[in-house]
Amino acid sequence: MNILLIHPQYPDTFWSFRHALRFISKRALHPPLGLLTVAARLPAGWAKRLVDLNVSVLRKRDLEWADFVFLGAMDVQRKSAREVIELSRQAGVKVVAGGPLFTSSPDDFPEVEHLLLGEAEVTLPRFLADIEQGRAERIYRADRFPELDWTPTPLWELLDMKKYASMTIQYSRGCPFNCDFCDITTLFGRRVRTKTARQVLRELDRLHKLGWRGNVFFVDDNFIGNKAKLKQQILPALIEWNREKGRPFIFSTEASINLADDDELMNLMVEACFEGVFIGIETPEEASLSECGKIQNKDRDLGESVKKIQRAGLEVSGGFIVGFDNDSPSVFERQIDFIQKSGIVTAMVGLLNAPRGTALYKRLVQEGRLLGNITGDNTDFSINFVPKMNPEALIDGYQRIISGIYSPKPYYKRVKEYLREHRPKMRKPIRLELRLPVSLVRTMLVLGVKDRARWQYWKLFFWSLFRRPRAFPLAMTYAVYGFHFRRVFEKCLIGDSRGVAGPAA
Repeated sequence: MNILLIHPQYPDTFWSFRHALRFISKRALHPPLGLLTVAARLPAGWAKRLVDLNVSVLRKRDLEWADFVFLGAMDVQRKSAREVIELSRQAGVKVVAGGPLFTSSPDDFPEVEHLLLGEAEVTLPRFLADIEQGRAERIYRADRFPELDWTPTPLWELLDMKKYASMTIQYSRGCPFNCDFCDITTLFGRRVRTKTARQVLRELDRLHKLGWRGNVFFVDDNFIGNKAKLKQQILPALIEWNREKGRPFIFSTEASINLADDDELMNLMVEACFEGVFIGIETPEEASLSECGKIQNKDRDLGESVKKIQRAGLEVSGGFIVGFDNDSPSVFERQIDFIQKSGIVTAMVGLLNAPRGTALYKRLVQEGRLLGNITGDNTDFSINFVPKMNPEALIDGYQRIISGIYSPKPYYKRVKEYLREHRPKMRKPIRLELRLPVSLVRTMLVLGVKDRARWQYWKLFFWSLFRRPRAFPLAMTYAVYGFHFRRVFEKCLIGDSRGVAGPAA
C-alpha cells in the first residue's frame, strides 16, 4: 500500500514567520507533527511519503504513486486543504482526512471518502482493520480521549529537516481550564493526559540521532497542566538528558499564567533548557476575563506575573484579544500600555472569534449573533459574530493597537526595554541562527538598507552591540521578527478593513 501524507499550506500569518525565515534560508517554522505521528502508526510494510506544501510542491507523479492520500489540517489551512482534495479527486486517489479542521467541520467536506474525527489513537486502528477486510466506512469518530502511553515516536525520517527552523514534540493533551472561546477542551478534553518520561526521551533521542540540533517546541496547549508530574518526573529527566548530551536542544512551549506562582517549576524549566513560553494573557479587563471564564488570569497583577516569569529566565510571548462583550472603549489603549510596559516582544493581538464547538459559539448561536465560520487566522481583521461594541469602533481600535505595538518606533523601544532586563540563566543557542555571518549580513542589507525602519534598526544594532553584546544575536532576531510582523499587518491594513464578516482585502 502506498500512502501519501500531505500537509496543506499555511497562508501568510502572524505565526508563519515566513518573512523572518528567509533570513536563515528555512522554508517553514515547524513540521507537521500530527501527520508524522499518524505515519508511525501505519503498517511497517506500507510505503510512505510526506509532502509538506509549506516546503515543497505536490507533483502529479506523487498522486499517481499513491493508493491513499492522508490529509491533516487546521482551520487556517482550509483553502489549501480543499485544493488538495480536488487534485486527489482528479487523480482518482481516495482521501483520508483528519485533524481539527475536519473534526470540527465534517459536514463541510462531503467529497472526502474517509473522515477520522478525533484523536488518531482511537480512530486509526479501526480504519486500518476495516481496510484490511475491505469494508472501510466513511466516518470514524473517537468515542473517548485516549491515554498517550502507546503514542508512537513520530516518523521524522520522512522529513527534510534542513527546511525547518524548529522541530516539535508533544508531551500532553488537554487543559484543566475551560476558557469559553477556546476549542482545546472540545478537541482534547479537560483531563490532562501525558506521555511517560521514557517516551519523551525516546523522541528526543531519535531527533538527536537524526542530526537535529537547536530548537524544539513542545506543542502542548498547556505544558504545565500536570505540574506534579513535570516537577517529579519529566523535567528532572530532561535536565539529566541535556547534561549527558551537551545541551543540544533549546525548548519552548505554551503554558498558563499560573506558571508565575511556582518558582520551583520555573527554575526546573530553565535548568532543562526551556527559553520561552507563550501565555494567553487575553486582556487587562477584569470584566472580560470573567465573561470568558479565564479564571487563572483573574485577581492577579498580570504585568507582575509576566515580569516574574521573565526574571526567572523565560522569555514570554503572549496572546491578546479584543472584542469581548465587556470590553470598554479604553481597552485598546490599555492593551497597548500593557504590552509596551510588560516587555512582551512577540504579542499576538487578535479579534475575538468563536470556533465551532466552544461555549462561546453555542452562546452566540442562541443569541442570533453568529455570522459564519472562523478563518483560523485571528489577526486577519475578521470576526465571525456581531460584536456588542460598534464594529467600526472595534476595527479602528484594533488597528490602533497594531500600530501602537508594531510600528517601528514602539516595537524597537519594546525590544530595548526587554533586553535591558534580559538576564539569561544559561548560555544557549540563539533562535533563528542569526549568529551566522550570512544571516547577519542579510539583516544589515534588508533591514539596515532597504527597510523603511532602517534608522530604528541601526539604533538597536549599535546599542545592543556595545551596551548588551551578549544579547546582540537576540536583538537581531527580534529585529527580524519585527520585519515579519510589519509585513503581515501591512497586508491586513491595505484597502477597506472595516468588514466584520470577512478578512480585510
